[in-house]
Amino acid sequence: MKKSIIFAAMLVASAVNAGDGDGSASSRDLQSEIDAIAKAGGGTLRLEAGTYRTGALFFKPGVNLHLEKGATIVGVDDAAGYPMCETRIEGETCMYYPALINADRCDGFTITGEGVVDGHGANTWEDFWTKRAEARKTGADFRNKTLMRPRVLYVSRSKNVDVSGVTFKNSKFWTTHYYDCEDVVVHDCAIIADVLKDSRGKELKGPSTDAIDIDKCRRFTVRNVDISVNDDGVVVKGGKGPWADDYEKFPGNGPSADVLVENCTFRYPTHSALTLGSECPAATNVTMRACKMDGCGNMLNLKMRTDTPQHYANVLVEDCTGSCKTFLRVQSWSQYHDAQGRSAPELKSYADGVTLRRNDISAKNEREIVWRSDIFEITNLVLEDNKISILQ
Repeated sequence: MKKSIIFAAMLVASAVNAGDGDGSASSRDLQSEIDAIAKAGGGTLRLEAGTYRTGALFFKPGVNLHLEKGATIVGVDDAAGYPMCETRIEGETCMYYPALINADRCDGFTITGEGVVDGHGANTWEDFWTKRAEARKTGADFRNKTLMRPRVLYVSRSKNVDVSGVTFKNSKFWTTHYYDCEDVVVHDCAIIADVLKDSRGKELKGPSTDAIDIDKCRRFTVRNVDISVNDDGVVVKGGKGPWADDYEKFPGNGPSADVLVENCTFRYPTHSALTLGSECPAATNVTMRACKMDGCGNMLNLKMRTDTPQHYANVLVEDCTGSCKTFLRVQSWSQYHDAQGRSAPELKSYADGVTLRRNDISAKNEREIVWRSDIFEITNLVLEDNKISILQ
């Protein structure tokens, strides 16, 4: 069975390289191989060197993915390649595009190898920025989800997930997103959104290309990952809205806990290395250590959303080095504010036990904390043995 799967994948690559421009045949063949492996009792879809142009793929329990060096999965641009489905995006469950690679209820799911998963985002990026600029001129409401865009990887409701070796790049929206997962390890990967040129020769960056979104997850490790995206690097989430912390009323929401980020590199134009929020009703025991900042924006960013009660506890950043714009940033976040009638005191956010120690950082700003006692409180903030050189 293993040999036949590899052979079928090679045929797909040949068909694409021969001119299968829209990628529709590739999508059907790769999905059929996934389905065949699942029907046979499980195994690994192994892709040898070649280009595999495809729309959304849906992995089944017991089916894993391995990309040999030189193997590249490329997402099609055509919306038809991403059939609308119920999924999770920006802190809510709704009808939206699936990701390029999807794995739901796939305990033990793995992605391995030295290949590339390419979201092929450039055309969508330019379309997004153009439409947003037009909306601003007319005063029209234009949000992140106004122009629907698929992610590269979405893993949901799964345990014991291991993602290693692969490069994820140029997503149309968030790059990798994990929802309601337990015991996840993402390691020895690269997650990139290239800085390109648009059709007029101007700089083109990927909008909202978060590297790793950790959404209502427990025991999540990010280790030795090289990140360069045009938004946040590692982001802890869990839901949004005035009643996001009412898990009986909104069971799709929930806390994230026991997150470890270590030995990672965060490069320009990444906005923040580690962010809590803006869709995060609760996060506990979040640690970033021994990471390198290489020209990113903020090292630690706590987003205090004005229409969502948030509770962050036991956040530790230690032994990090390098250069960034801001060492610690804590501010209210009011974009898309909608209190839905809930009173401001009930929406207040709290951060307790935030420690930054033994970090050696060159930064333009040591701290950007805009205190708003009506919106959030910080208690037990500890800054200990940090060496901060202010850049001119």
